[in-house]
Amino acid sequence: MMRLLILAGYFELMMYLQISGKLNQYINTHYRYLAYISMVLALIFAIVQLIVWVKNEKIQSHMTPLAKISSLVILAFPLLIGWTFPIVTLDATIVNSKGFQFPLAEGSGDTSDGTQIQYLQPNTSSYFVKSDYDKLMKETLEKYKNQTIDITTENYMEIMEVIYNFPQAFIGKSVTYTGFVYNDPTDAQAQFLFRFGIIHCIADSGVFGLRTLENTEHFPDNTWIKATGVIDMAFYKPFNRELPVLKVTSFKQIEKPDNPYVYRVF
Repeated sequence: MMRLLILAGYFELMMYLQISGKLNQYINTHYRYLAYISMVLALIFAIVQLIVWVKNEKIQSHMTPLAKISSLVILAFPLLIGWTFPIVTLDATIVNSKGFQFPLAEGSGDTSDGTQIQYLQPNTSSYFVKSDYDKLMKETLEKYKNQTIDITTENYMEIMEVIYNFPQAFIGKSVTYTGFVYNDPTDAQAQFLFRFGIIHCIADSGVFGLRTLENTEHFPDNTWIKATGVIDMAFYKPFNRELPVLKVTSFKQIEKPDNPYVYRVF
């Protein structure tokens, strides 16, 4: 009976996430088909368990009572988390709580909860051998030779990654993109324009974007802005290095998008 309830709960949770549109806050939406597959499998196994329960059939098992209870607890735990914990959209608050850093050379930063939070530059190098990654980045660079670049929800992650990999190639190019404001607490003049992005799932998510310069006004954290400007390089003292920046020519405050996240497309 417990197996039936757990499997039915998984099916209902997956269906709820799909219908409510909240699945996109857990995984890259390009992997949505995996959630459909898991939902269908949970339904099939639940039906099997229902048939077994109705027929009152006993399935032979060599598991001890403790092992049976442990397995049910392990299966039920993710379900309990999914139904009881509220879904919170990541914003500037998480940047402050995790600590703002820029581990460019190392890729991602390990956190105490086991996740790999990335900063500023989406780094997908760990998913490729070096030669394949270098080839991919050079091919991506070729796609954005135009002097004016419109950074959209669909291409946000790959453009940010290639900008940080080849900053010199983008100096002088005009870009337009949307993001939320983050004011660096270590530097009153440092304002960033970010979006939270997901490479595969929430475990390898990060906050990606550019520092803004020459903007005529500062906005509070989490203000959504559409900015246009020119890419340049500037020294950033807290990181003791030069970083690509956006020299702003225009700022426009906008409403928060229905889905504030962006995803890496391969």
